[in-house]
Amino acid sequence: MSRIRHRDSDKTRQEILLAAERIFAEAGLEGARIEAIAASAGVNKAMLYYYFKSKAGLYRAVLEQNVRDFRGRAQEVLAGKGSASTLLLRFVSHHFDFIGARPYYARLFQRLILAGDRNVDRIIKEQFVPLSKCLTAVIERGMRSGEFRPFDTRHTAISLVGLTVFFFNAAPVVRMIGGIDVYDKAEQARRKAEVLKFIRYALFRNPEALDR
Repeated sequence: MSRIRHRDSDKTRQEILLAAERIFAEAGLEGARIEAIAASAGVNKAMLYYYFKSKAGLYRAVLEQNVRDFRGRAQEVLAGKGSASTLLLRFVSHHFDFIGARPYYARLFQRLILAGDRNVDRIIKEQFVPLSKCLTAVIERGMRSGEFRPFDTRHTAISLVGLTVFFFNAAPVVRMIGGIDVYDKAEQARRKAEVLKFIRYALFRNPEALDR
């Protein structure tokens, strides 16, 4: 019986997080209403406070879950076997696929960056700083080995992330100017292929010589 209750508890918590993710992405912390999140999750307000203590606590949990999920797999990719070129393309591909499969992540990420409070600082230090170190280490290895052209390492990392992040963060602009739905699977496939090709020909000394 206790195992069933535990599974039900996990399921309820996850349903609350999924409902909150959408509403926080659309309305932000200040604009989101606990009543709306509870109704969307199919629970009463008391359940939200039971699991997350406050609306701010729920907001932190949503942000942390998204960022933690991305960081875990991304670090595995960067620590994997293969040349620096191969690892870098795998990382960019994972980053693109991760955001592309989560229609609310881009807006949550924008709000995360713009919020600028202590909780956001903590999330960045705990999740993004270690990941950034892994990424720059791969870039530096590629430059030392001669796989990559010489660039400023920090700015190279920023440029690589920006190639993916901008596409999704600027979704309304991309739709208006280019007529592209960034969450259409065919458009995502074309965009990812172009991003990876751009990286190979901009950064790699020999863009065709890759161990897959």
